[in-house]
Amino acid sequence: MRIENFLGGLRQRWIASSRKARLIIAITAVAVAIAVGYWIISGSHDTVVASTVAATAPQQSAGRRILYYRSAMNPSDTSPVPKKDSMGMDYVPVYSDEVSKTPGVFHVSTQMIQRTGVLTGTIRRMHMVNLVRADGTVAADESKQAILNARFDGFIDKLYVSTTGAQVRAGQPLARVWIQSPEVLVKEADLVGSLQAKAGDHARLAANILRQYGVPQSVIEEIERTGEPTRTIPIVAPFNGTVMEKPAVEGMHFAAGDTLFKTADLSTVWVLAQVSERDLVGLKPGQIADIMFRDNPGQSFKGKVAFIYPEVNPDTRTTQVRIVVANPDGDLRVGEYADVTINVPISPSPVLAVPESAIMDDGTHQMAFLALPGGTFQARKVTVGARANGYDEILSGLNDGDRIVTSGNFLIDAESNLQTAIQTMSGSSK
Repeated sequence: MRIENFLGGLRQRWIASSRKARLIIAITAVAVAIAVGYWIISGSHDTVVASTVAATAPQQSAGRRILYYRSAMNPSDTSPVPKKDSMGMDYVPVYSDEVSKTPGVFHVSTQMIQRTGVLTGTIRRMHMVNLVRADGTVAADESKQAILNARFDGFIDKLYVSTTGAQVRAGQPLARVWIQSPEVLVKEADLVGSLQAKAGDHARLAANILRQYGVPQSVIEEIERTGEPTRTIPIVAPFNGTVMEKPAVEGMHFAAGDTLFKTADLSTVWVLAQVSERDLVGLKPGQIADIMFRDNPGQSFKGKVAFIYPEVNPDTRTTQVRIVVANPDGDLRVGEYADVTINVPISPSPVLAVPESAIMDDGTHQMAFLALPGGTFQARKVTVGARANGYDEILSGLNDGDRIVTSGNFLIDAESNLQTAIQTMSGSSK
């Protein structure tokens, strides 16, 4: 009985240990399978990646040697081996035969030109016109203003024009004044006495003195006709215009030298434009200006440059330009703002000109890129003259009919610097 119990215990322990061993073996087998599968998958992925890089990497063409690779979007970013940029684009190979041995001449592949948007254009002679823009204000024509000052003492007896802004015509009475100065009355008496004595010379002298006192010719003729002096005379407008100021008040006493009226003929006005000193080149009297006024933006007025003032404002660096504008309907008001545009020819004959975008300017030198056949470019030092409306005048460095880079020249400049550096390194390595 004891032996049977002992043997039964051994059988049970053996069965339990067998189950544990089988479990360990199963777990070990699963782990090995996972590791082998991962190794196989990883190995195949590396094989695919390697195959892809090998397939996309440019091959050395027969007789052509790859110097380096560069980014299609940034030519200055280079690599000695094939790679992709952050956008997944392949770097472009640069071959030894694409690098020119001539200083200043370099080659850019067609692929690079298309990707970077390089544009070229042909140089032509053209009439350069500078579109000058300036702000201005309306002012009265100084040659058509009049200040009516009293030339003797007296009183305002009657006002015929009592408001500022009234329209008056030449010879129209503005006021009637009462003469207080005895000098005027004495000369009136001299005129009457000379006429009665038939002293013609003396009468003409007395009449001239009365005119100097501001006595109108019509009043002098009335005195000569009636033989009677007068204590009241009219103040008349010297020409057609507008009453700009009216210090005169009915009943007011005035003395010699006091201002009674100020008038201006506004049938033509001045526009005083403030033109930047850099825009004065080519600006001359007689040129036509287009003028827009801010209270009527839909209507344009024509004016003519009459005078360019001989000084520059030190604060604004502008010069005042006088433009004469017809104002027959009186629509333009003194003091209102104006937007002035003047087309100023830079030169009387056509000149060689290129777009401003074609010029590389480092502050000391100006340079343009000449486009040669076969994707070849050459840097040219140029001398720039006048600038107007987005174009630069070329004084030297380029010829009529040359084809130059007009857009994307910063990328061309980067390529030029890069190939120059490579040529320098190649020369030093030799």
